[in-house]
Amino acid sequence: MTGYIIRRLIALFFVLFAVATVVFFLMNAVPGGPFSLGERGYDAVALANLQRKYGLDIPVFQRYINYLISVLHLDFGYSFAVPGQPTVISVILRTWPVTLQVGVYTIVVSFGIGLIMGIVAAYRRNSWIDNLVTFTATLGITLPNFIVASLLLLIFGYQNGWGDPKKWIIAPLWPNGPALLSWDYFLPVITYALAPLALVARYTRSSVADALGADYIRTARAKGLSERAIMVRHVMRNALIPMITVLLPQIPNLLTGSIFIEVVFGIPGLGKFFVTSIFSHDYPMIMGLVLLIAFFWGITYLITDILYTLIDPRVRISGSGIS
Repeated sequence: MTGYIIRRLIALFFVLFAVATVVFFLMNAVPGGPFSLGERGYDAVALANLQRKYGLDIPVFQRYINYLISVLHLDFGYSFAVPGQPTVISVILRTWPVTLQVGVYTIVVSFGIGLIMGIVAAYRRNSWIDNLVTFTATLGITLPNFIVASLLLLIFGYQNGWGDPKKWIIAPLWPNGPALLSWDYFLPVITYALAPLALVARYTRSSVADALGADYIRTARAKGLSERAIMVRHVMRNALIPMITVLLPQIPNLLTGSIFIEVVFGIPGLGKFFVTSIFSHDYPMIMGLVLLIAFFWGITYLITDILYTLIDPRVRISGSGIS
């Protein structure tokens, strides 16, 4: 197991290297730049000085080599677009805790409620409960979250005063934001959790229903085991593997923020920077955020493979991988 984890981490290093290479050259192939005349209005002298200061006047390949060397020293550079031009790491450390807290609440709500809905629907197949869960899952997957955010904000935020987004905007830097149980989290978490909740409910219902129809479940009932014991020992253990494959990759998305939700509710989180940095050609911020997301995806898939071996004793980690 230890050798497998080390090999996967080494492979993740090369994946990050490939991601950094592709994104760097694609980013620099886009016309314009962070200090171009058309976007910022600098004169020719000021533009040349800024390009010289941030190393943008040297060839792209040389900038690429310099960037890789800096990243190996955990130096991701300075943001070009954030006022005061702080380091990329300082911007991430300042804004990511807000996104993380909203993301953790979203994971708890979506996975907790989704699992319950899926299990109940599987046990009550073809009933009105099953139809209601299926309808909710379809609605949650098809409705865009920015539409849900706008509707909830119109109905509850402005008319009833729940989760006033202005409190996010005027809140100073973390941790001086809303309290852990503040109503300010209610609307964004509900909006953010709707799609993953629907996905969790749908795949839980499918996995549990397949497990309930297996021969070993009928054998367990014939032996006189209680429904609770059957659920814990047999159904959930066998239903978790397909659920883990589909559901765990949702976590990196939830922990890195949503541009639509953070903009609509005025949340000073990390998601907004991912899009605004693209429009402003903020090269260091783009690279830092892309590498952060890629790292989370790699770690998530590693954890997924490890969980396979813990849940199903038939799954083994060999020298060539999962078998």
